[in-house]
Formats: sequence, structure tokens, C-alpha cells
Amino acid sequence: MSEPAPPQRRRRGAQESLASIVLAAESLGAFLGGLVIFGLRAVPDGVAPWWGVVAGVVMAVLLILTGRLVRYQWGIVLGWVLQVIIALGGFLVPGLLLVALIFGGMYAYATIKGGALDRRNAAIAAQYSDES
Repeated sequence: MSEPAPPQRRRRGAQESLASIVLAAESLGAFLGGLVIFGLRAVPDGVAPWWGVVAGVVMAVLLILTGRLVRYQWGIVLGWVLQVIIALGGFLVPGLLLVALIFGGMYAYATIKGGALDRRNAAIAAQYSDES
């Protein structure tokens, strides 16, 4: 008796693949940014510096989880919201604004160009299915 075939993996489009990669890489930057906030004690007066580490860990986890949700349109929007939150960290440590600009640009490219590639591939697939 033969073993059953493993289940087929769901095909991921270019937008989903690229956006999830960018968000996963950015999670490392968010975690390190939290460590910088802690080390520089760049939190407002009355706030314990260890909250910087907590914020970095929470942002890193949210970025990774959002990377799993970018197959949905609201997941893409959530990714943009997280980009804005990281940019707001620039008020505490101006270097985080540079991180936000770099990763925000990569996320924009991933979502815009990835979506265009997905639409092009769908049109090509539709063309070949019409010919057969």
C-alpha cells in the first residue's frame, strides 16, 4: 500500500513573498531599535528604560505575524501601519527614521511591484488557458 501524497502548498504571489521577506528582515531592525532606545535611555521622563526593549520585542513579533497575513489586503495595510509606527520611533532616536525610510521603501517596492507582477502573471496564465 502506498503512502498518501503530501498536501499541496498554497501558491504565493510575488507581492506576498516579497512583503513577508521585508517584514521579517525589518523585525530584526525593530528589535535592535528597541535595544538602542533602552541603551540610550531615550524614553520620556517617568518611563522605565526597559520599556524600550519591550517595544522592540512587540514590534518585532507584530512584524513577523504581519508577514504571515500579507496574503490579505488588510494585512498589507497593517504592514503600512507598522511602517508608520516605526517612523514615529524617530522622535525617540532619530536613527530609527533612517530605518523606517529604508524598510518603508523596500516595503513599498514589494507591495507595488509585487502586485504588478502578480497581475501580469495572472494575465499571462489567463491567456494560455484561453488558447487551450
